Parts: sequence; C-alpha cells; structure tokens
Amino acid sequence: MMSDGYYYTSKKSDDICPDVCGQQDSPTTLSMSRLRCMLRGLDLKALIFLVVFVPMFIVGAYLHGQKITYFLRPLWQSPPKPFIEITHYYHENVPMEDICKLHGWGIREYPRRVFDAVLFSNEVDMLKIRWKELYPYITQIVLLESNSTFTGLAKLHNFALNRDQFKFIEPRLAYGNIAGRDKKGENPFVEEAYQRVALDQLLKLAGIEDDDLLIMSDVDEIPSARTINLLRWCDDIPHVLHLHLKNYLYSFEFQIKHRSWRASVHRYQSGKTRYAHYRQSDYILADAGWHCSFCFRHISDFIFKMKAYSHSDRVRFSHYLNPTRIQDVICKGADLYDMLPEEYTFKDIIGNMGPIPHSYSAIDLPSYLFENPDKYKYLLPGNCKRENG
Repeated sequence: MMSDGYYYTSKKSDDICPDVCGQQDSPTTLSMSRLRCMLRGLDLKALIFLVVFVPMFIVGAYLHGQKITYFLRPLWQSPPKPFIEITHYYHENVPMEDICKLHGWGIREYPRRVFDAVLFSNEVDMLKIRWKELYPYITQIVLLESNSTFTGLAKLHNFALNRDQFKFIEPRLAYGNIAGRDKKGENPFVEEAYQRVALDQLLKLAGIEDDDLLIMSDVDEIPSARTINLLRWCDDIPHVLHLHLKNYLYSFEFQIKHRSWRASVHRYQSGKTRYAHYRQSDYILADAGWHCSFCFRHISDFIFKMKAYSHSDRVRFSHYLNPTRIQDVICKGADLYDMLPEEYTFKDIIGNMGPIPHSYSAIDLPSYLFENPDKYKYLLPGNCKRENG
C-alpha cells in the first residue's frame, strides 16, 4: 500500500496491448489475443525475414552445405607442399642409356624385376587394359580381392568370376582373397587400410626382394609401359617416386585439369616399404600414364562404386543413384556428386566449376584400346552412352 492510499500491484502488464490485460475471456481466447498483439508489434520486414528467409537458409544449408564448405576451403585449408617434378624424356628411337642420362640417372647391366600389386573390386575392363599395357615389363602380378567393400557391403569375388579373361598373365599371377571384417558403419578407410596390410603379406609370399620395383596404384591408375621400362633400366632413381598421370573421368573424352598423383613406384626395402595410397615422397615423374576414374561399361557399376568406395558419404541424396540421372551426368561431363572442384584457391575453384570440356583427342592412350576399338568403344571420345546391365 502506498502512502497516498492507493494500492500498488507487481503484476506485469502488457505494454503492447494493455487492453488485453485484465480480460476475463477463456485462456485460449486470451492466448490468441496475445499472439495477435505480439505480431502487431513486429516490424513487417522482420516478419518476412522470419517466415521466408530463415526457412530458405535452413533448406539451402541442407541442400548445398557441402558446396559452401568446398567453396570456402581456401579459408580453412592450405595447399599441400608442391612436388619436385622430374621431367620425363622419351623417344622410341633413342637408346635407353641416353634416355637414363637425360634424367640424370645411370644405366643398369640388367633391368630390375617389377611387381604390380592391386586391390580389386569390379573394374574388369580397366584391369585388362592395365595388364595389357604393362605385360611386357612385369615380372609378377599380385592381386587381392575381398568379399566385401570398404564400406562393408557384400560383394562377389569378381576377379575369380572373370579369371578366364586373364589367362595371358596366369603364369605370373599371385592371387589372394580375404574375408571382409563386416563392420558396417565403421570409417571405410579402416577397412581399406586392413586390406592394404593383407596385400603387403601377399607380396612377401609372391617373393618380392630388396630393390625390386613395386607399383602401388589403384586398378584405374595405369602407368605407361615406357614409364615402367625406364624405371626398371635406370639406376639411381628415387626410392619412392610418384607418377603424374593424365586424369580422366568416365572415359578418355573428359580430361580433368588437376593432376592425379597418388600412384607411385617403389624400390622395395624389406621391413620399410608398406603398401599405401597417400603421399610418400616429394618427387613425381611427369606424364607417366593415365588415371581413368569411374570408367565403367555398365550403369550398375557406377551405382555400386558410389555406394562401395571410401567416399560413399558423398551420396547425400538417394536420387544421385538414379540410372537416368547418372547417364545424363556422364554425357555432360558433370560431377556425379554435384560437388565443387577440390581446389585450394578461389581462382582454381571458380576456374574449374561446371562440366568438364569434351576432348576430341585420342592420341597417346593405352595401345590395347586401339587394338580392340569395338570392345572398348565406350572409353573413346564421342561414345558416352552406357549399357544398363
């Protein structure tokens, strides 16, 4: 009670719509009245922002969050240390001794043995093209396959099922299969590392020795025959040498600008050399072969790889696996995952955005393609249509 005889109440009043306070209407009516009062007090622009732009932002972040992250990559990730690039000299009419000397290397009395080791999934055509290219210079072929993918999906032993296509390499083949660890939901790179360790063991069983050449690359990363012949004959080459491969997507019609560098050749060292697929040296040999990623004959193989390989998290929406969409993406030279280029500067990201330009050159590709053009027509420029099987 105040000194002048009036009572004071501490009950909070409504400053926007004071006429609502003290009404004896039902609770529902009173709540609706208060809501109308609150909306009346909001600025129209603020209301439009809340109702229209906030939901649009949430939906946009859900649909394009990955693109935003990749576009801002230069802000949160620095480019890797540049490779020391070794000029690659070659001419078919120049003696090997002179070619080695041009590289700053000596010549051996006899060539090193060469081991080609791969983990196999389902790239039957690319494997045959690879081994036809390398066959004259390979001493031993080592292949390991599993009954599951890196992501834990069950799969067939596809090499074993198609082994009759590879009779030409049978005398040189060391084949092994391994049971998958069947741990779905685990980081796919853990299973991949597990299989690469198993491949190390298979190499030892195949008889690899110190100073033998070991090719470490995926099936679709194909060193050229002249590259392997050079490295087996030349002395004093680096112990680990990465290979700069021409980079293609879907076929040899779409050449990607950025380099493929993960393939490598090692002078084997017992107890030290480990089969891996990451950077292991600062040295890289220029123009050393071809990388043809997602170069499949059948649409079903595209779908399988998208779900099976270590970056399966890029399949953010189920419609990415739609066969009609995949066929359209292939012919346009667009990205299967609708991603921005994986670059480290804004200039490179913007410069490489959009579909890959069509190439009409089929010069300096694996010779087996031209020896069997009808069988591998889908890999040559101008033939983007794939089979549905």
